[in-house]
Amino acid sequence: MGTQLYLRVIVVSLFATTVANAEIKVNCEKDSISITWRIHPMLVPFAARHFLGNCMASRFNVLPSGEGNAEFNYKLDDCNFKRLMKGKKLLYKNELTFRPQPRSSPCVYPRPKGWIPPFLNAGSGVAEGRGGLKFHMLLLNERITAVAETNVIPLGSFIPIWATVAQESHQPLLLLMEECVAATTPELQANSNVYPIITNKGCLLDSEKGNSMFLQRYHSSAITLYLQSFKFGLGEEVYIHCKLLAWDPEVLSESKKACHYVKGNERWELLDDPMQSSICDCCSRTCNTRSKRGDEWESNGFRHTSVLGPLIIMDPSQQNTHNASDVSIADQD
Repeated sequence: MGTQLYLRVIVVSLFATTVANAEIKVNCEKDSISITWRIHPMLVPFAARHFLGNCMASRFNVLPSGEGNAEFNYKLDDCNFKRLMKGKKLLYKNELTFRPQPRSSPCVYPRPKGWIPPFLNAGSGVAEGRGGLKFHMLLLNERITAVAETNVIPLGSFIPIWATVAQESHQPLLLLMEECVAATTPELQANSNVYPIITNKGCLLDSEKGNSMFLQRYHSSAITLYLQSFKFGLGEEVYIHCKLLAWDPEVLSESKKACHYVKGNERWELLDDPMQSSICDCCSRTCNTRSKRGDEWESNGFRHTSVLGPLIIMDPSQQNTHNASDVSIADQD
């Protein structure tokens, strides 16, 4: 019995020409498939919105040209492949899609069948913040579908860090990362040696000098930092320290923002509304730390400090002498 595969690329009106001209390479095995989808630089910040059926990319790499490669490596039993018998041939059909708009679902990302959101797992770590809000910061696997099973990170690969706030009965809140640094200790001291990741009230510094980015949101109360691993603390235990802020989604300013540098456009862009990217212009200097709407809005914000680790970044060219250990979360008020 022969096996054939049919793929259909769904092109939406937004970025239609860009998506239609994409380069797609397919490699079929007996019971699995590997697809590489070349992504235009304009769409690199939207990495989380490229799908094979209902599956996100297994891996996403940013190329020196500014383009990206979305790789899908799945079994043919996954991703809602449709099977059709035609004579002695078994046909597999699926769709590659680009979805420019967030879904109305409260889920942050599409989930595999049977997947349990990490924040429902008591073992993943829960912390109480102001006003009864619960903040979480988790290390995800490379497919961005579940909590990571290892804390050993190959140098140059990406570290998906998912932060979320459980809103419960509160009005909708926007979760922001005000500041993040990497350190080799679980507690920061005045003389700690740190690697700056996010500075200047929400500017992803590592996106300008590297390929890190914020992935597009699927809900305002969660944010995913797609951080490219670095040489700081290479081979040692590294901890990611972040100051989180739950804020009014209607009030964005130089002091309340999530900005990353998009190399394809050669400018800083605002994650939540690229039309207001002028707010991010201050990322090249010093941003105003006072909200334009005045002090009365400060009471609407809820801040929390989270620490993720230990992570161990290893150079693949060197012998790996570390064993993977459990990824833990240490949250501080």
